[in-house]
Formats: sequence, C-alpha cells, structure tokens
Amino acid sequence: MTETTTISVSGDAGYDITIGRGILDRVGEALAPAVRKFLVVHPPTLTAQAGELRERLMADGSREVLLAEIPDAEAGKRIEVAAFCWQVMGKADFTRTDAVVGFGGGAVTDLAGFVAATWLRGIQVVQVPTTVLGMVDAAVGGKTGVNTAEGKNLVGAFWAPAHVVCDLALLDTLSRNEAVAGFAEVVKAGFIWHPEILDLIEADPERAVDPSTPEFRRSIELAIDMKARVVGEDFREGGLREVLNYGHTLGHAIEHAERYRWRHGAAVSVGMVFAAELSRLAGRLPDAVAQRHRDILDLLGLPTTYRPGGWPQLLATMQRDKKSRGGMLRFIVLDDIARPTVLQAPDESLLFAAYQEIAG
Repeated sequence: MTETTTISVSGDAGYDITIGRGILDRVGEALAPAVRKFLVVHPPTLTAQAGELRERLMADGSREVLLAEIPDAEAGKRIEVAAFCWQVMGKADFTRTDAVVGFGGGAVTDLAGFVAATWLRGIQVVQVPTTVLGMVDAAVGGKTGVNTAEGKNLVGAFWAPAHVVCDLALLDTLSRNEAVAGFAEVVKAGFIWHPEILDLIEADPERAVDPSTPEFRRSIELAIDMKARVVGEDFREGGLREVLNYGHTLGHAIEHAERYRWRHGAAVSVGMVFAAELSRLAGRLPDAVAQRHRDILDLLGLPTTYRPGGWPQLLATMQRDKKSRGGMLRFIVLDDIARPTVLQAPDESLLFAAYQEIAG
C-alpha cells in the first residue's frame, strides 16, 4: 500500500477523504462495527470489481453485503432506479445502523447518496468514486440527487458521506478520453481556486492526465482540497459554495439539450468558456485570461464551442435551473484567476453576445 493523503471536510457534517493507491480496505474500516449490512451500488461496467469489494467487506464473516447493479451514467440517476435500491434494502431489512456504498462514477455516487439520504430518513454512505469526475466533484460535496424530465439534479438532498475513499489505482484502466472528460472539473478548480493546476497542465498536458504520474495526483489532490474547503464552510450552498457552479449553468443546460449524451465534463468545458466570455464582456476579466480558458481546454482536447442555433433552448433551460433565484439568472464569473464572483440578472443581450463567442 502506498502513502495516503487525508483531506478533511470541516463543519458539523465533517468527514475525511482518503487518497492513495490500493486502499479499498479503507471502505470497511471507515464505519463502526455496528454496521452489519452494506448495499454496494455499482454500474454494469464494474460488476467484477464490485464483487471483489464485496469479498473484502465480508472478509471477517460479520457482515452481509448486497450488490445493486444500476444503469451506467445519467440513466442511473432516475427515481425508478432509487426505488429499485429501496426495494432491495427493504427486503433485506436494512436498519438505521446499516450503510450504502457508492462504487462508480459521479452519477452512481449521486444516486447512492440519495438512496442513503432517504432510506429511514438517512443512513450512512461511503463513497468510492472510480472516475476522475467522481473523485474531485460528485463524491466529495454531499450533494445527492436524481434527474427529472425538467432538468438535471432537480430532486435531491444534502447528505454528507461518512468517508470518501479515492483509490487512484481504480483509474489505471480508464481511457484517456474518460480521464480527460473528468479533468474539466479539475480545470475549474484551477481557475477558481488553485492556479497551480493550470500551470501543471500547461507544462505537460499528457502527464497531467496520466493517473500514474505525480502531476496527476497533485492536480487531483488540489481539486479535492478546493472542494473540501468550500464544502466545509458552506455545506448547503448558502454562500461560498456557489462558486463551484462555475461553468455549470450553461453546462447543465447543454447536458439537458443533448439528453445527457454529452459527458458532464465536456458540457462544463463549454460552460467555462461561456462564463469566461461573459466575464470579459461584462468588463471584469482580462482578455488574456479568457483566452487561457480556451488554450488549456484545447490542450486537453475538451470542447470549447456549441452549435449556433442552440441558444433559445439553452436559455429556457437555464431559467428553470436551480441556479436562478426569484426568476433571475445568476452566473459565477471571474474577476481574475482565483477570484470568482456572482453576476446576477445579466441583460439577455450580454448573454447572447457571450454565446456568440462560443457558437461554432
């Protein structure tokens, strides 16, 4: 077992995030001996690995571990899938001292967290993210939820995990495309909080996205550190946590327009370029920083444009989204690198002008 890094989330709902390689044994160690039953929620692509995790959790003979295979990606984030998990738990007589394990990407950990938050009004969940996106974003913040026909994550709960185990060895089999898609959230952390991430990518983009390198691990740890600090100060998104929505207002609208066939990271990549252009056109952000968004995302092979005719649909979706308050749209924008702020109720002509900068 290699050296581990522990990052703690502070506050009343505090917990630890452990980062290392070959550390799946930490999943069972994270919970009290009173936990006798686990439900491991996983996608079809991780059936074999979920079986191995089940064997680890049952090694001492004192625990019962059930597996719940759910559809991959956003198809798993539906209330019908949550109901399936509740049914499994009900038949197995899960109590308040039992636990759920989310083993998969961000969609899986979102769903697993929601199932845990709602079963008997809340039981423990340990998140074991298996993708870059899951490690730096979805599994860390305590936001859980499912999608509806009206939009992404409109139904959910804030429910902090008991522990998050980020085993970097789980990323070794990811394709480069998969790793890069998740890296959009790492880039976001660089622009709003830790500029060192941007420097690492610009110095060598190939090493930055290679899970075997120190550069990759450093970037992941910095992104998780940012998320942990923000969540520790503002668990329920009443203030500071809103900065994590950088690139997400338009990004979520693109995901909805594409019926979730676009990867989250690809949509957020375009959303960040839009937010940077909005910041620039509002007179807040220097031209060079807006251009740096495009340059870094291009280095990674992430998209920076969207179809020209998509604006009316995207605007309508954004106006329904949870990031609008009292009917007014709110965007996280930048005054400079690591200086995020809120732009509230921007004129629609300004929004359209920013969209024209990314239409292509």
